[in-house]
Amino acid sequence: MKQQWKFLIPLMLSGGLMACSTTPNEGDAKDQAVQVEEPKQEVSQPERDLSKYETVTPKVEPIAEPKPEVRPEQQPKPDPKPPVVVDAKKTADGRLILGEQEWVYVTGLKENFRARIDTGATTSSVSAVDVVPFERDGKDWVKFKIAHDDVMSKEFALPVERWVDIRQSSAEGTQRRAVVMAWIQIGDLKEYTEFTLTDRSHLTFPVLLGRSFFKDVALVDVSRKYIQPKHK
Repeated sequence: MKQQWKFLIPLMLSGGLMACSTTPNEGDAKDQAVQVEEPKQEVSQPERDLSKYETVTPKVEPIAEPKPEVRPEQQPKPDPKPPVVVDAKKTADGRLILGEQEWVYVTGLKENFRARIDTGATTSSVSAVDVVPFERDGKDWVKFKIAHDDVMSKEFALPVERWVDIRQSSAEGTQRRAVVMAWIQIGDLKEYTEFTLTDRSHLTFPVLLGRSFFKDVALVDVSRKYIQPKHK
């Protein structure tokens, strides 16, 4: 009997195991059951009737371009009024009217010389020869004679106001010239003015009058000549 039980017990155990493996538990069946949700059909919304809505176009404001700055136009300054001429020789304010050429009376020589009125020259000049500088009382002086058109003056001695260096295009280097003061007369005008001493014997006019002489006392009209009377 013992031997029969030895064979029966294993058989019984193996049968129980097979029964366990083939019979599913309720929990397992629930786990294995998968609920499949069917896809929901979309319910299409009724189309909107857009005809009853007013179409509004957005208003786009144009970008304003910057306005150019407007500056007030500068009015041209009126030209200064020309001096009123009282007669053919003077203006209303008493200034002489000089032509391009005038007679100049040199008081020290007691002689009339033809003079050129040069608006481009600063200083007047007179034809001087035999110019000799010397010193007197510690100051520069100069001796000279005025010569032109066969007229030779006596010798003059005058203090030197200043020295100027003149550069000529026809010669190399510079020339040092003395500037002196002298009395001259044109018409009824007498003036004490500067003259540069230079040899003008080869030129047409022995005397040249520059701006330093006439800038405040005369008006030049280059279209005329010998407006002022010759000194007698």
